[in-house]
This record gives sequence, C-alpha cells and structure tokens, in this order.
Amino acid sequence: MGISYAAQAAEKTAIEAKTGQLAIQDRPVLWTAKREQLIREYAKKHYGREMVTIVPQAVVVHWTASHSAESTYKWFYKEDYADGTLNVGSQFLVDRDGTIYRLASETALCRHIIGYNWCAIGIENVGGVNNAEDLTEEQLLANIKLIRYLQAKYPTIHHVFGHYQQDIARKSGLYREKVAGYRSIKQDPGPAFMKGLAMALADEKLVLYGE
Repeated sequence: MGISYAAQAAEKTAIEAKTGQLAIQDRPVLWTAKREQLIREYAKKHYGREMVTIVPQAVVVHWTASHSAESTYKWFYKEDYADGTLNVGSQFLVDRDGTIYRLASETALCRHIIGYNWCAIGIENVGGVNNAEDLTEEQLLANIKLIRYLQAKYPTIHHVFGHYQQDIARKSGLYREKVAGYRSIKQDPGPAFMKGLAMALADEKLVLYGE
C-alpha cells in the first residue's frame, strides 16, 4: 500500500513531548489498491492531478449528523458508493466522550470537503443530527488537543475552519475545484463549537474565521 501507519507511530512519542499526552485509537477503514485508485481518479477529476497523499495545510472540523461512532465508521469503511465513485471519509473521528479514532493516515487524501481535500485533514465529531448544535465539551477538548498535535507534527498547517465556513475559507487561497457547480451547503459543526476552538487556539498562530 502507498500509505503506512508505521511512520506515524514512530513520530508519536516526540510529538507528544511537545503537546502533552494524546490518546488516539487507530481504527483504519478498508484501505486497498482499489481505494487508492479511486482516490487518484477523484483527485484527477476535481484537482487536475492524480494524488493519494496530501501535504496538510488545513484542518476542517465536521459533525457526522449521526448518533454513533460505530455507524459512522461502518459508513466510512467501504471504499466506494454504489456508483463506483470514492466513498466519503475523514482522517479522524471523535466520539461523544472525546475518544479519538484515526481512520486513515493523516496524510491520506480523504473525501470530506469539496475544494479542500487535496490539502486538508478532516475531523468528524459524532452528533449534529437534524443540525442540532449538540457537540460535547469532551469533543471540544479532544479537538483542541488533536489540532495542537497536528500543528506540531505538520508545520505546514496554518488554517482551521468548520465545514460551514467553506466559502469564507477561500480567503486562504487553498480552494480548488475543476468541476463547475460542484458544491454543497453545510452547517457543521456550528458556530458555537468553532468559537470554542478559536478561543482555545488563539495562541497557536493558526488562521480561524469569524462569523
């Protein structure tokens, strides 16, 4: 396979020395040559070049619009939709109690936000059913620690935004999309959650966006 968890594990101790203990449970989705080919096809169509891995430059925060981490994991696990296109997914999933699951390599290209997948790490948070802003304090704290960990590990990360902030985040210059009219309207993870992140990360030299 083109992506390995071994390198991540080797770096973990040094990164945690800078960021404090961060418990991440590895629970990888199905990763095969077929998935990598679908990623290449997706990247070629939407970004104009084949790629499987990214240089992380942004972290995008989501909610799952579901009640459980298990149902989300099962949905992300498969490689493709019924039509044969790349399935949606994120690198991380955070449960209601703050448990962090790593679903794919941090530098894997995952399909979680239109226009930014080529450079963004996605964090999914269980909740947001019917667009309810119900993410927990435990999830907020887990996201803060996880983003700090990622920024320490990848100095190329300078931007953090919520899925609903995808349009204002174009100010970052990172947005790319070759398919005309391809977009979606999102509300996750809600302004309150992003405000909490912005306050906690104000000293981290990260660009976050207001309302």
